[in-house]
Amino acid sequence: MRKIVFAAIAVMGFSFANAQTGGYAKGSAFISGALNVGSEKTGDNKASGFTVVPAVGYFVTENIAIGGKLGFASTKVNDDKANEFTVGAFGRYYFTPASQFSVFGEAGVDYTNIKIKPGDAKANEIGANIGLGLSYFLSNHFAIEATWLGLGYSVNNNGGHGAEKTNSFGFGTDLRDVSFGVVYKF
Repeated sequence: MRKIVFAAIAVMGFSFANAQTGGYAKGSAFISGALNVGSEKTGDNKASGFTVVPAVGYFVTENIAIGGKLGFASTKVNDDKANEFTVGAFGRYYFTPASQFSVFGEAGVDYTNIKIKPGDAKANEIGANIGLGLSYFLSNHFAIEATWLGLGYSVNNNGGHGAEKTNSFGFGTDLRDVSFGVVYKF
């Protein structure tokens, strides 16, 4: 029985020691983002595209990080091509920021400008979302994250000039929509 107790204490001590190797503190900064590339072909129909969205964050307090992102996406379906430019801001609240493992809540706002060719159609979209995330430090500088943005709202003007706006609202509990990423803390 004594061996089991000592083994449990050793495991807890090791876990505590590992918990100190990473985490965030006031003044910490991080970079992350998204990269997606894909293509599809069915008969003569072809579709391809990519998305690049780098993000940077900064801890203004021990638990609160604010950040911004810039994004570009290009999608081509046969002869139609759409380009999207996105600018966004986000805020996060980390429940245990100094630990190796932390849960956080995130709220964000994005503005996207969309241009479609041929025809030079344009649209603007503003969106807001909130969600949850998990962060796990693999070392002092690298962490993996899983995020789930479960509640969102957006308005698309569909080019303006009398066009009807598209309002979208979504609440999802579908855990297939979880995004995974790598974070670098400096």
